[in-house]
Amino acid sequence: MRRGVLAVLVVVVAAGIGVLAYVASGRESDARAVPAAAPEKKAADLPPLPDMRPKVVEPVAGNAGGTSEPVTDPGLSEVGPKPKGPASVGTRHLNSVRRADPSKAVALGNGVALPPLEAPEEVKQIIEAGNVIARTPYLWGGGHGKWLDTGYDCSGSVSFALAAAGLLNGPLASGPLMSWGESGPGKWVTIYANNGHVYMYVAGVRFDTSNSRVTGSRWSNTTRSNAGFAARHPAGL
Repeated sequence: MRRGVLAVLVVVVAAGIGVLAYVASGRESDARAVPAAAPEKKAADLPPLPDMRPKVVEPVAGNAGGTSEPVTDPGLSEVGPKPKGPASVGTRHLNSVRRADPSKAVALGNGVALPPLEAPEEVKQIIEAGNVIARTPYLWGGGHGKWLDTGYDCSGSVSFALAAAGLLNGPLASGPLMSWGESGPGKWVTIYANNGHVYMYVAGVRFDTSNSRVTGSRWSNTTRSNAGFAARHPAGL
């Protein structure tokens, strides 16, 4: 009798062990079937921002980075009369021209210039920089000791606008500008310089400190005599 009971117990225990082994093997196979969660990838580092400084373009001839003393502009040695009219003198006519010729800029009544649509990027940058200082006062030597100044003389004004487009790496006086860049008028930019004064035309509008006595701005749609001035232009412009 005892032998029978023991036999039954052995059978039950063996069956229980078999069931446990089967369950365990099923869990192991399930664990193998489900892949482990992949570790989170670290977010990729963003690349560094590009250098936003304008590229300096050396002119073909002349001194691009001289520090010559500024030359007095005799035309501005006196306090001139109050402005006689807005900088937009002749704008109505030029607006119609500009619609037909998108290469022409226009001086607006608020003293800033509107860049032409089809101008090279350097030309637009020259005009935008000129707008920043267009209504600042005339200051002899202004713009030669530092770029951001309380006022600018003739050569400081022209140098500021050219440097903003990456065409100069330092301010030049009017004398050195007589031999800067390439000889003759340019397609987009023409600088007129002599030993006492310098001004320039950018896409058809004049940037000249002498305009301030008439319009209150360096920009003007009018022209002036270039007799006695050397005509120069940036290479390619």
